[in-house]
Amino acid sequence: MTAKLQIQSVSKSFVQRQDRQKQDRLQVLQGIDLTLGENEFVSLVGASGCGKSTLLSIVAGLQEFDQGSVLVDGRPITGPGRDRGVVFQGYTLMPWLTALGNVEFALRGLGLPAAQVKQTAREHLALVGLARFADAWPSQLSGGMKQRVAIARALCYRPKILLMDEPFGALDALTRQQMQELLTDIWEAHRLAVLFVTHDVDEAVYLSDRVAVMSSRPGRIKEIVPIKLPRPRAPEIAETDEFIRLRHRILGSIREEVRRMAEADG
Repeated sequence: MTAKLQIQSVSKSFVQRQDRQKQDRLQVLQGIDLTLGENEFVSLVGASGCGKSTLLSIVAGLQEFDQGSVLVDGRPITGPGRDRGVVFQGYTLMPWLTALGNVEFALRGLGLPAAQVKQTAREHLALVGLARFADAWPSQLSGGMKQRVAIARALCYRPKILLMDEPFGALDALTRQQMQELLTDIWEAHRLAVLFVTHDVDEAVYLSDRVAVMSSRPGRIKEIVPIKLPRPRAPEIAETDEFIRLRHRILGSIREEVRRMAEADG
């Protein structure tokens, strides 16, 4: 498997309290090792506060880390870059730009002719099923439609890796399922590496090639669960014995960590 993303021995702490004599630090991540292969879909799951979103922000180049390295195609990251597209739970659309304008904004600075920028933006809105809403303002779009725009924006400059932090967490159940199906369609068509943070174990099993379960704080990779379910996947796969077995295994692993953390705090 060709490594697209390599996270090697990454540790991260935050300052909790600081005075003249002492600095207290909270260890959030400890010795994280994780590799994503070319075109691989990997989900991060774990108890609240285990550091999933922090790790994703580090890979995105939005946070520094204390130790270790993060490599894309063998090269260390030095900050945000166009080799990584990022989609957050909050849609982060600019309200003063239309859906088309929000996607075009991501293409600025590439030196492309204006006509090509507009055409590329329209193609990616069509990819997420929003061709008819190119001129709509964010305030006129539903939550699911806003997230489609955010996905189109993240994909339009053709990143090597797509980083997604609870992208469907704020959506209702039906819209969430529709977005999961859309994401799998896009991923299967475009074949890029995806690192996906979610608290929803069913979502992780449905989408992923592998699920990485993180331990409670400080976050480590506790185990990696291969998902051998056939593709393409449809929602009905959640009713199969293998899906249910995988869900129970991952939920059991997370519950162990929740109990461990409760005992440590108690």
